[in-house]
Amino acid sequence: MAVVAAGGLGFVMSILFFMEGNISESIVSNPSNKLKKGSAFHMDMFVTGVINAILSIFCLPWVHGSLPHSPLHVRALADIEEHVENGHLTENIVYVRETRLTLLFSHILIGVSVLMIPDPLNKVPIPVFYGLFVYLAITSLGEFQMWERFVLIFTEQTLYPPFHYVRRVPQKIIHCFTLLQLLQLALLCLVSFGGSAYLKMFFPFVIILLMPIREKVLPTLISERHLVALDGEH
Repeated sequence: MAVVAAGGLGFVMSILFFMEGNISESIVSNPSNKLKKGSAFHMDMFVTGVINAILSIFCLPWVHGSLPHSPLHVRALADIEEHVENGHLTENIVYVRETRLTLLFSHILIGVSVLMIPDPLNKVPIPVFYGLFVYLAITSLGEFQMWERFVLIFTEQTLYPPFHYVRRVPQKIIHCFTLLQLLQLALLCLVSFGGSAYLKMFFPFVIILLMPIREKVLPTLISERHLVALDGEH
């Protein structure tokens, strides 16, 4: 019975890692990043699966795609051009240095950090790590369109930045779409940060539920033309 329960939990975790890996790659491979070497969705997923299968034998933690670290890594390697349009500062990625060396060095340092256990790592206060994660989250907000649209709720319409969807979608539709996304985010937070450990087990299923909501429910509320303008790749 314990083996079946462990297999069920492992299946749930694999779904979560599958989703996170694909989301990470989708964000990194966005055309706006102007990457030259292309993507390898299937190969990355295959390699991750093989590595995790080996790690499972030795009861070691799985590896998976990371958010927001992957998009931030691309941005750190990019040359960004800033220009002002109608009083609003916009940024465009001009070139990204596509190299494996930064990832190699960073993971070598992660491996070396094992030598810091227990001293001096146990002397670093836990709030310091929390602060680091909060900093990563806040600095990555500007990269996401949902945050841009959330700010628009409190912005006078005449002061809207010249985003592509502002020109193509009515204000009411933009705010409606944003509020629907905030409701879904609230549901994710409820499941993820709820006090019950059993409730947290349903987090991957809630993630999967978002797909039929986008494909079946939202088109009944917002026209497909506006949905493509709001959440399509640009």
